Amino acid sequence: MKHPLPHHPPYHVPRLTSYVSRLTSHVPRFTSYLLLLFCLIFLANEVIAQEVLQWRGADRRGMYQETGLLQAWPETGPELIWEFAEAGNGYSSPLITDDRIYITGEIDTVTYLFALDKKGNPIYKVPVGKEWTVNYPGSRGTPTLVDDLIYVTTGMGTVACLEAKDGKERWSLNMMQDLHAPGITFGYAEGLLVDGGIVFCAPGNADTNVVALDRLTGKIKWICKGVGEHTAYCSPLLIKLAGRDIMVTFTAHALLGIDTKDGTLLWSHVQDGEGDVHINTPWFEDGFIYYITGDGNGSVKLKLSDDGTTITEVWRNKACDNTMGGFIKLGNYIYTASYEKRKWYVQDATTGANIDSVKFDKGATIFADNMLYLYNERGQLGLFKPNGPSMEMVSSFKITRGTKAHYAHPVICDGIMYVRHGNSLMAYNIKGREVGR
Repeated sequence: MKHPLPHHPPYHVPRLTSYVSRLTSHVPRFTSYLLLLFCLIFLANEVIAQEVLQWRGADRRGMYQETGLLQAWPETGPELIWEFAEAGNGYSSPLITDDRIYITGEIDTVTYLFALDKKGNPIYKVPVGKEWTVNYPGSRGTPTLVDDLIYVTTGMGTVACLEAKDGKERWSLNMMQDLHAPGITFGYAEGLLVDGGIVFCAPGNADTNVVALDRLTGKIKWICKGVGEHTAYCSPLLIKLAGRDIMVTFTAHALLGIDTKDGTLLWSHVQDGEGDVHINTPWFEDGFIYYITGDGNGSVKLKLSDDGTTITEVWRNKACDNTMGGFIKLGNYIYTASYEKRKWYVQDATTGANIDSVKFDKGATIFADNMLYLYNERGQLGLFKPNGPSMEMVSSFKITRGTKAHYAHPVICDGIMYVRHGNSLMAYNIKGREVGR
């Protein structure tokens, strides 16, 4: 995902302009203009080339662009390279950069941001804000890294911008105190979405349903009232069309499509159910939005109009009801878990029909190198081959380290699979050769 408004330009513009002026003083004016234009285009390209590290990777799909990974594991699982066992309570996933790892965790009611080196050694630990401890205590939302800034939210509503280098706070606010957020049953859990100069958050109040903040200052850019209901734990999706960008997220009983330019509510899709837990990030592909929720319509396919202003329901399948494990779409097939049946389904993306199922208990799924990685709530991690209308387990092992529930989504980077289980972050070698040493 490209971000055209970085925090710091990679080059000093006045110095560059001065250099161009000196260079062009001895050549015809037309040539000077061409050289200046070339330099400005070069600078613009550098500015645009900004990448974001965020929840479930690029496009928030849980698909990692890795190759050469093991296609089967030993009976005891892949090699454990290291474990960091002081991450505190939490269910958030780590962010992996070229030289660091960032993860959040709750200790004594406070959420901390940890920075580790690539061997799992701590670099710093800084407090962010109060964390949710009423039920399932621990950090929820995965941080978002843009340029040199990290954006973090806590279960008690803190939204903070920190400098990645040392964890120094740039700005922070509390959605309950500053944006009238009413609070929710399981604590705020969204992985904050950043686009260009804006960071989006969902306080969930009737007058501040979804809010866009200036990502460098925290000041409000716009407010969307949505349909006037509280938020629903969803980490939003960003859809980029030719003439409009759309933020797609859930509130308690509706999926919302919001114009990111000014906060206009373009459309909503009401849930047929009393539940208000809609955690999975939707998926957009070829003009269609797919979503799966355990507290509403189940699995749904929507057609988005070319201009993004309307939706049309194509199908829904209430029997497919994944609550928080995400899903993967490969070609015409969707792979996901069922909350009630505690198993996995393969769905036909054209019709919505369940065409195969596998007993492996419910949980999270990601994808890399033509394989599915399933991490279930019993602590089993399975390697599955997606065979179109079916799926086949190749290997599995049990995560025995860590604490509390197995809810965090794994992350794959440079041949290493990072698995968070409560206070432990573990790094497994899934490349089949020496990595991460």
